[in-house]
Amino acid sequence: MTEEHDVSAALLIKHRIVVLLIDDQKIIGEAIRRMLKDETDIDFHFCNDPSLALGEAQRLQPTLILQDLVMPDINGLDLVLLFRGNPVTRNVPLIVLSSKEEPAVKAEAFARGANDYLVKLPDRIELIARMRYHSNAYIAQLQRDEAYNALAAELGEAATYVRSQLPLPIASGSIRTAWEFVPSTMLGGDSFGYFSIDPEHFAFFLLDVCGHGVGPALLSVSAMAALNGQTLADVDYKSPSEVLTALNAAYAMEKHNQLYFTIWYGVFNRNSRIVSYASAGHPPAIVVSGGNAPLELRQQSMPIGLMDDTEFDTAEFELPANSIVYLFSDGIYEVTLPEGREFRFPEFTEKVASITAANGGMQEMLQEMRSVQNRQDFDDDVSILELKFE
Repeated sequence: MTEEHDVSAALLIKHRIVVLLIDDQKIIGEAIRRMLKDETDIDFHFCNDPSLALGEAQRLQPTLILQDLVMPDINGLDLVLLFRGNPVTRNVPLIVLSSKEEPAVKAEAFARGANDYLVKLPDRIELIARMRYHSNAYIAQLQRDEAYNALAAELGEAATYVRSQLPLPIASGSIRTAWEFVPSTMLGGDSFGYFSIDPEHFAFFLLDVCGHGVGPALLSVSAMAALNGQTLADVDYKSPSEVLTALNAAYAMEKHNQLYFTIWYGVFNRNSRIVSYASAGHPPAIVVSGGNAPLELRQQSMPIGLMDDTEFDTAEFELPANSIVYLFSDGIYEVTLPEGREFRFPEFTEKVASITAANGGMQEMLQEMRSVQNRQDFDDDVSILELKFE
C-alpha cells in the first residue's frame, strides 16, 4: 500500500544558477563574463589558476562548472577526475571547453565524467542554453534531495512518536509479551496493543492502516488508543465482532482522508483458555504449541472503514498450555525474492515453523525474511507481537 507525499515548497531552497569557469586565459574569462552580463539569473565566477579550482568550487558550490582542457601545470582531463572524486563536486554538471574538435579527446572527457563538450568559444545563445539546461537539471536534483530529507526527518519524528505509544512488554506472569517494530523508510500505519478487560479476559490486537506517511501513522495511533483505552461507546470488549463493528463505524474512510485499516483482535479467557477472535482483512495469527505444526487463526472480512454495513464474525479456539501466539503486519512476508517472485504467506508459515522448532523467535524471523529478500530494509512497516501463554 502506497501514498503520495507533498512537501511544501517553502521547505525547498531557491537555488540560483552559479557558474564557475576555470581557464588560465583571462581573455576567455572576460569574454564569457560579457556574454552573461545581461543574464540576471546567472551568477558568474572565474578562476584562472587551476590549482585553486577545487577549493573555489567547494566554496562557491556552483550549479555548473566550465573547464578548459589545456592549462599549465595540470592536465584538464585529470582535473575532471579530481572534481568527480570530491564529494562536494561529484555530481555538479561539468562542461569541458576545448580548442580541439577531436573525437578521441571528447570520448576521454566523457569517460572521466564530463557532462558536455564545447569547442571554445561557443555561440552565446548555445552556451547560455546549455548552462541553463545542465544547471536546472542539477537544481531539480538538489530540490528532490531536500524534499526527501525533509520528508525523512518528518517521518523519523513520526516513527519515534508511534514507538512511544506502543505498550511496554509484559515480562512476568502467566501472559508475557514482547514485540518488534521496524518502520520502513516511508513509515506505514502499524500499531498494536494488549490490555486486561477484567481479571478473566485479556485482549490483544494488531492493526495496519493503508498507505505510508504521517497520516496513516496518526490514524493508527488513534485507533490503537481507542482500543487500549476502551473508549468506543457501548461496546463489549470481550466480543471481537462488536469491537470491529464499532471500529468500522468510528473510522469510516470518507471521514478519515480515504484511509482504511486491517486488524486482528482477540480475547483470551484465562479460565477456559478460549481465544475469541475476529479479523478485518488482516493476516491470521499463528499459534505455536509444543512440537506441533503452527496453526493459523484465520477469520476474514472486509477491512475497517471500507463499507458501513460489513459484518464481522467471531471464531473461537482453545489455546493449549504453554502456547505462543504471533501477530504480524503483512510487511514481514509481502516481500519480493531476488528472482522477482512475490513471497507467499504459506511459505512464511513454514518459516515460522522451522524457526520456532529450533527455539528461535522474532529476531530470527526478521533475519530470515531479510535473507529471503536479500536486503536489510523492508518496503513496508514490519510489526511482530509475541504473546506467551502458560
